Amino acid sequence: MEVKNIANLATTIASTATNQAVGIAVMKKAIDIQATSATALLEALPPATSANLPSHLGQHIDTTA
Repeated sequence: MEVKNIANLATTIASTATNQAVGIAVMKKAIDIQATSATALLEALPPATSANLPSHLGQHIDTTA
């Protein structure tokens, strides 16, 4: 009886390890896809343009308001 229990335990441990390895591989692939998508979105943004404001504007912050 003990041999059968040990065999079942070994099979369960091996199956769990395989399931975890597959889950990690799928998660890494999903992260890679998200990184690629985020990079594509950032590259699709138009370049930032500075407003045609005088150079003295935006140099000081009014902290008393």
